[in-house]
Amino acid sequence: MKYMIMMFGSQKDLADIAGAWSSDEVKALHEFMGKWNNDLVESGEFVDAQGLSQPAHARRISLRDGSLVVTDGPYAETQEVLVGYTTVDCASYDRATEIAAQLANTPHPEDSDLGRDWYVDIRPCADSFEELEL
Repeated sequence: MKYMIMMFGSQKDLADIAGAWSSDEVKALHEFMGKWNNDLVESGEFVDAQGLSQPAHARRISLRDGSLVVTDGPYAETQEVLVGYTTVDCASYDRATEIAAQLANTPHPEDSDLGRDWYVDIRPCADSFEELEL
C-alpha cells in the first residue's frame, strides 16, 4: 500500500531556515533528510518525494460566479502550508507511521520556536476510484 507523508510549515519557518539558521544547522537538516530518503530507497519503500517552493510562489485557482479567479500566494488566512511530501510503498499503516515518526527528530536550532507542535500527516493513497471510500 502507498502512503503519502506530508510535511507542513509556514512562510516564517521557511524564512527562518533561509535567514536565521546557521549554515551548519541548514547542512544538518539537509543531511538528515538525505539519509532519511536514502534509507527508504535502500529498503525499497521509497516512491517519490518533493520539497515545494515558498508559499509566495503558490497560485490558487477558483471559480467565482462562473469566472476564473487566480490568486497569488501567500495567503494571509493560511498559516501553515504543505512544504513537501514523501510517498512510500510499505507493508502497513503502522510501518508508514514508523517512517513518518523519524521526522520528529528533524534537526533544528535549539532556540527555535515554531509556535506550535511539529507534525506530519500520513494518508493512504487510493489506487482506484473504488478505494476512495466516498
